Amino acid sequence: MTTLDKIFDVWYGVNLEVVNSEVVERGIPFVSRQAVDNGVVCHVRKIEGVTPNPAHTLSIAVSGSVLSTFYHDCEYYSGRDVYIAKPKEPMTREEMLYYAVIIEANKYKYNYGRGANKTFRNIIVPEKHELPKYINTYKAEPKFSEKSVINKKYILSTKEWMWFDYRELFRISGSKTTSIEELKTYGDGEYPYVTTQAVNNGVEGFYNFYTEKGGVLTIDSAVLGFCAYQEKDFSASDHVEILTPLFEMNRYIAIFLVTLINKEQYRYNYGRKCSHIKLKKSRIKLPAIKDTQGNWQPDWKYMEEYIKSLPYSVNLEINEKAKLLNEIETYKHKVAALETQLAAQHSAEVHYHIDHVDNLNLGDNVENKFS
Repeated sequence: MTTLDKIFDVWYGVNLEVVNSEVVERGIPFVSRQAVDNGVVCHVRKIEGVTPNPAHTLSIAVSGSVLSTFYHDCEYYSGRDVYIAKPKEPMTREEMLYYAVIIEANKYKYNYGRGANKTFRNIIVPEKHELPKYINTYKAEPKFSEKSVINKKYILSTKEWMWFDYRELFRISGSKTTSIEELKTYGDGEYPYVTTQAVNNGVEGFYNFYTEKGGVLTIDSAVLGFCAYQEKDFSASDHVEILTPLFEMNRYIAIFLVTLINKEQYRYNYGRKCSHIKLKKSRIKLPAIKDTQGNWQPDWKYMEEYIKSLPYSVNLEINEKAKLLNEIETYKHKVAALETQLAAQHSAEVHYHIDHVDNLNLGDNVENKFS
């Protein structure tokens, strides 16, 4: 084992501010001290005379979300209190990701009042030859495709958006509280455990147990009202509210709604929580269209197509196809297992009849018949 600065060259990042940069749809990633989205808050136009942080490095936040550490495979800008770590000797992407995990494992030592700028270089990490051998047997996923599902551009204008009560769109209910201790008795599995945390879609782990049906939105009612789309069946901790759609909701519409609902988090804090009662009084402004009776209704088709038109949206389609292929493979395995079982059963029946024939002593019977 050794210290971080023996494995990496570490220096302060370019230290820019988003407000002084030109935000664009496609540009250079801008990394901040946040703990989500690989640290990227937006993309900005390249600034003349300012060299971005190099690719194949780690960004390490030393304040804010202290020790949030991310691997970057392309050049990027960074904001305040973000350090850059470049390996002193060649490393694979997988090894870099492993070190990122090791660094983040030290987060518990710090908080908003105790930054890591003076001490993080002394974090104890394994030397490269001490890394587990399995690391490089797992290859990191390839880059996500930047393609969109549909080749159409939408201008997002709120001119014809209308207000709708949550109760017009959702059935608002609480979830059944399940403790982590109970979940551990069922063992690890495929069903998400949704909590009030505002990262990783609210999911803290996966277990072989669920209490709630998927295809809904969940909202943290303990603090800030973080909203997430839960596609799969799940279980939940305390203070997790459920918005069950009263309309046909798919993942594209869900992503549109989740984005808007999370924009409302500024309304809440520890003293003013996003409670069940407040949700029933809440409204959301959505793209709208008139129905045949002249009444305004949410324009679900527009919301779906807008998300499909965004860069990277094709990855949602790829995931859906992968899910279908996985289901097909699972079905094939079940069929193969059934065929094996039937073959074994058939073989057993054949042997039974052969043994039964032998017991009848057919040879003697034939001789007697023709004697």
